[in-house]
Amino acid sequence: MSSHRLWGAFMARFKPYDYKQRVMIPVSLDEQIMPGTFEYAIQKLVENRLDLSPFHAKYKNDDTGRPAINPKILLKVVLLAYSKGIVGSRRIEQACHENIIFMALTCDYCPDHATIADFVCGMQDQISPLFTQVLLICQEMGLLGGTYFAMDGCKIPGNASKKWSGTLKELQEKKESLEKKIERLIREHQNEDKEVSTGHSDDPDSPKNFRKRQIEHLSRQAERIEKFLAEAKPRIGKQKTELKSNVIDPESAKMSTSHGTIQGYNAQAVVDDKHQIILVGLASGEGNDNSQVPLLMPILKQNLKTLGYRTQELKKATLVGDSGYFSVENLKACEKEELNAIIPDNNFRKRDPRLADQKKYQPKGHGKFPLFRFSYDEKQDFYRCPAGKILTFYARQAMIHGQRCRFYVGNKKICQACDLRIQCLIKNAKRRTLAIPIPGQKLTITEAMKQKVDSEEERKEYAKRMGAVEPVFANIRQTKGLKRFTLRGKIKAGIQCTVFEKPLFRQSR
Repeated sequence: MSSHRLWGAFMARFKPYDYKQRVMIPVSLDEQIMPGTFEYAIQKLVENRLDLSPFHAKYKNDDTGRPAINPKILLKVVLLAYSKGIVGSRRIEQACHENIIFMALTCDYCPDHATIADFVCGMQDQISPLFTQVLLICQEMGLLGGTYFAMDGCKIPGNASKKWSGTLKELQEKKESLEKKIERLIREHQNEDKEVSTGHSDDPDSPKNFRKRQIEHLSRQAERIEKFLAEAKPRIGKQKTELKSNVIDPESAKMSTSHGTIQGYNAQAVVDDKHQIILVGLASGEGNDNSQVPLLMPILKQNLKTLGYRTQELKKATLVGDSGYFSVENLKACEKEELNAIIPDNNFRKRDPRLADQKKYQPKGHGKFPLFRFSYDEKQDFYRCPAGKILTFYARQAMIHGQRCRFYVGNKKICQACDLRIQCLIKNAKRRTLAIPIPGQKLTITEAMKQKVDSEEERKEYAKRMGAVEPVFANIRQTKGLKRFTLRGKIKAGIQCTVFEKPLFRQSR
């Protein structure tokens, strides 16, 4: 026996494997949908709990035409695909051909991308009742608290380029520029035809054929703008100025984000705090949140009414939004519904005494000390500033933000020589002034909200907002993969937004 056998020095041998190989195996589709999985929840809910009869009216094949794929199957496929971040119809079709879970949900019918796209685009009338049905199931499972609602928005790019945006005048100038470029290219093309060409006319990469394709491409662009301008009307904003229109998707808007300017929609949501269940979802063509509450409130009220909440219960609930929602229009909408709204202004953190020592909230450059840094002497009727100087009553009154105020002013020479003038005075100010609202008069709606959010109790309530609504959009964008709307138009983008924001996607914390 050799020494190799004595010491066992042999090379190990293993069976080869290849994950790319294809096999034919008998598969039970029902067994692929495992209990406890998300696809199992979709299967049970759609089959046993959701009423999809409203979808049947779209089909006219009772006497003639071949049988259609059941809308239950299409809804299951779309929900599963969106939950995995698969947005495009062609990618969903590919999953139905290659992924065993999708095959199981479709019973191996594998709908094509046109069928899937038509189904999603045609859900306009059915998506709201479907959304409500899922909310009712959440209510039965005890997933809704009904006492604390948080709202927020997320700007998501649409299926259109921002280079096609502009006022009607700018678009007209763009069209004229394209036409001039086309004329120049045509002249160059004609001059080249007169010369003896050294290349082959059938060569697609030849300069002649490249220029021809360029002329055709620019002509199509000019025709598209011309067709749009023939039908379009100026979009007038709240400031009575014309807003930019988009030739590809006229209902989308140009919006500024932390990552730059996008062309898209502002996805809005109202979330129940208990288990982060979305109660309202829609796509807005306005980049600002300061006019969204009048759009959200009727839908929220109707959904809660369907869930069995009475008007008195809604009045006791708390609705919170970030400072982007602070506007007279939004606050009046909350006041009309008698909601306990907490919507702070942009400077509410600067007024918070707990943050006075944090560098982030201290005045930068020429700042302005907030009122709580001044002490009031009621007997002698004056204010003492942080530097220990006195601000005396100035014998006049004025209306500030709808309120009559008393003015207190500092000494000009003292303020200019003060070491704290940079932190206290606004730029170009000669002395410090204070406008103190006269007690007993009715506060304006904005001033009343400022006083409300400055209270310790309301600050605690507002602090819950971030944990309630921010994870929802993080889940939709990062986990579910909705980083761009693939459909055009506010209605279709709203459908896609609502399906992504379906309460079915939220998991109990």
